[in-house]
Amino acid sequence: MSEQQQQQPHLCFRSFVDALKADDDLVEIDTPVDPNLEAAAITRLVCETNDKAPLFNNVIGTQNGLFRILGAPGSLRKSSADRWGRLARHLALPPTASMREILDKMLSASSMPPIQPTILPSGPCKENVLEESQIDLTKLPAPLIHQSDGGKYIQTYGMHVVQSPDGTWTNWSIARAMVYDEKHLTGLVIPPQHIWQIYEMWKKEGRDVPWALAFGVPPAAIMASSMPIPDGVTEAGYVGAMTGSSLELVKCDTNDLYVPATSEIVLEGTLSITESVPEGPFGEMHGYVFPGDAHVCPKYKVNRITYRNNPILPMSSCGRLTDETHTMIGSLAAAEIRKLCQQNDLPITDSFAPFESQVTWVALRVDTAKLRSQKYTSAEFRKKVGDLVFNHKAGYTIHRLVLVGDDIDVYDGKDVMWAFSTRCRPGMDETLYEDVRGFPLVPYMGHGNGPKTQGGKVVSDALMPTEYTTGRDWEAADFKTSYPEELKQKVQSNWEKMGFSKLQ
Repeated sequence: MSEQQQQQPHLCFRSFVDALKADDDLVEIDTPVDPNLEAAAITRLVCETNDKAPLFNNVIGTQNGLFRILGAPGSLRKSSADRWGRLARHLALPPTASMREILDKMLSASSMPPIQPTILPSGPCKENVLEESQIDLTKLPAPLIHQSDGGKYIQTYGMHVVQSPDGTWTNWSIARAMVYDEKHLTGLVIPPQHIWQIYEMWKKEGRDVPWALAFGVPPAAIMASSMPIPDGVTEAGYVGAMTGSSLELVKCDTNDLYVPATSEIVLEGTLSITESVPEGPFGEMHGYVFPGDAHVCPKYKVNRITYRNNPILPMSSCGRLTDETHTMIGSLAAAEIRKLCQQNDLPITDSFAPFESQVTWVALRVDTAKLRSQKYTSAEFRKKVGDLVFNHKAGYTIHRLVLVGDDIDVYDGKDVMWAFSTRCRPGMDETLYEDVRGFPLVPYMGHGNGPKTQGGKVVSDALMPTEYTTGRDWEAADFKTSYPEELKQKVQSNWEKMGFSKLQ
């Protein structure tokens, strides 16, 4: 195991935790904490207040060293100066990196040749072993995250590893999973997600899916696992290209899959193509739990557990703003949508999923000069964008696209809401989509009117008519626009002297 990879926070989860500590972005809790709701309750309040990540070093019920818990691994920081610092640490960027810089880094590998992983004979993830006869998942301190959840969700921030039967595509992904019984988990395997695509391939072969679940993987890898990169692309090579280094992997003991050598905990086994059991409910990314609402999902059989000394289980206590399901799933879908639009010569410069929309929207910033040169009408442009995005996997979780002008900062939810609520006339400036795949986890889909998995999508045009023809014909009534530079500088320089709080 190379010492260099073990020491780099984006390539080693343990070093990532150390980096948070060095950033003063970690609270270590050494008093006993109950995995039955208490750890998640603390983490949830952290997420809702953008506080420091909690590391629970004394989890009640720990057995055989399994395990400590890190909450909120990809959530936000309080300070506007390093708001995205935890995500930046996933990617070897400075904590002050902007969201645009983070998403550019994630997209950078899409135009580079993959860097294949390096296979090692062993690694830290093999320091301890539980054989099948020793495994009882019900005795692990798996967290109960919300009081109405249908089970203990040990898997909220781990990385599933599955491979196509022909071995040409290995997929890394995040999909929730809960403890079902002593040897089994169950969790969502739904179309069009890549884990479902590979599951269907094995189903045609009539064989259970070889599977691994790695917790505490290199942070750059968990970011890629959250991103809707194209079908058939193996994340290990993508992450290698993005980080400029070959990821170090080790082979599982009970199947032919490979996992990151520095993983904190690894479960090995199979995903059944024949056995399904009730799963859920779970308090998901949109901020709702529907008590008693279970789904039938496949079973994962755990045959072996390997783990580091004193391992850490990362946990996402997801729900209302702001946690990893928003900072990563929404943001990375938006990044892929930006790339898709630009590849198809649409005049889109930036794309982001506003947190205020519970990441069901993506705002697309339009280069209006290019838009005018392309001679689109509003109706034509809405249809061009909607047809492209809503028929692509990158647009699966997104239900509203908001087109905004180049005066709008799509990374600022207040800006997007201002444009949407003042420039988009309901109905007339919108194009509805009822014949595309819908995301059933959105409450108005799975629990509302109409089909659960189809439609419910819209393109909302928050570009004013003049932005299609002659250009912007208004000024914003705000501090930035409505006053001369000299006066603004005077006001800002005297701000604290007048008794106001320091400007961020």
